[in-house]
Amino acid sequence: MDKNTLRKNNLLLRKNLNQKEASDIIVSKILAFDTFLRAKNILIFYPLKNEINLLGLLKCKDKNFYLPRVNGQNLEICPYCKELKKSEFNVMEPCSEKISDISKIDLVFVPAVATDKNLNRIGYGKGYYDRLFQDKNFIAKKVAIINKELVTEEINPDPYDEKVDFIITD
Repeated sequence: MDKNTLRKNNLLLRKNLNQKEASDIIVSKILAFDTFLRAKNILIFYPLKNEINLLGLLKCKDKNFYLPRVNGQNLEICPYCKELKKSEFNVMEPCSEKISDISKIDLVFVPAVATDKNLNRIGYGKGYYDRLFQDKNFIAKKVAIINKELVTEEINPDPYDEKVDFIITD
């Protein structure tokens, strides 16, 4: 199945999943995840409708959390702050200043519409995370967050698609 069809099918399937329950399970798994426990600076995403919600992680006061902000074709990494504004994509983004050194990020949780057993990921099709991951200064471990029902056997990645290091499901 081509990526666009898989993306479309999974977005429809995701609308019928219990994201509150899935989010609680995934946050619990993350809180016990060794890579998370060792990380200090963590990039998370603000959930869209019908997306896994990781905001429960913010209760970890020994971590520094960051959110992405779209700037043209790229993502900026900004410290999490309570002051957020809605972007052109209807995503809540931080109003804080972007960080200048993205190499300080230890771990990134990235949203996914589909993943496979080979650590391939399909997002929303704009390539923002792929471009971020290709930056030579970005050295963080990459973790796709996804409902178990959206994991497929195999994705045929494009040459510019970047794999993740881990996948966490409910």
